[in-house]
Amino acid sequence: MLSNLVLDALDKELERRGHRFCRYADDCNIYVRSRRAGERVMASVCRFVTLTLRLKVNESKSAVAQPAERKFLGFTITNDGGERQIAAKALQRFKTRVRELTCRTRGVSLDQLIEPLARYLIGWRGYFSFCQTPRVLANLDAWIRRRLRMYLWRQWKTGTNRFKELRQRGVPKFNAAVAAGSPTGFWRMSGHPAVQQALRNHYFDSIGLPRLGGSSHA
Repeated sequence: MLSNLVLDALDKELERRGHRFCRYADDCNIYVRSRRAGERVMASVCRFVTLTLRLKVNESKSAVAQPAERKFLGFTITNDGGERQIAAKALQRFKTRVRELTCRTRGVSLDQLIEPLARYLIGWRGYFSFCQTPRVLANLDAWIRRRLRMYLWRQWKTGTNRFKELRQRGVPKFNAAVAAGSPTGFWRMSGHPAVQQALRNHYFDSIGLPRLGGSSHA
């Protein structure tokens, strides 16, 4: 709130100059056509902020760069201005949190795991669905489902129980036996055709797992 009050004068100055810009609190990106123009605008805006508003510019966080090299509120913009993308660091933080929520050693049922995971995904989707790269969201959906398949595969524990679970979910006897007897690690088995057949996308829909993007065949 204080930033909006103090920096309202900056907004009006940038509008007066005809610049395209985005500002939230004290985070501001200004878009110009060339690096040379960027350096000129950077210098003049810093002077305005320092001399007119009597504020200090954080030089370590300020730079002239291509739009794709800078992030703004978790997003980046492609250099041609055509797409809003989720910033790499925001994706890393998302995956780190999902890994924590779906850690295969948590020792809780899938129903207990889904509840906090769903809350996190709904909140994250509400913010980042603003992106213009739906394929990224679809890939994240596929990755989350694979982590949950891995979680269940570990919980099924023994070959006998795994065989039973696969058969109950419609996997042919031979395919279920091959998968249940495989010594392959949890993550690789989560991508096994028999496991994917047993735990299809609609299964996760039915237990309340929200989707971040559109449908996926993974």
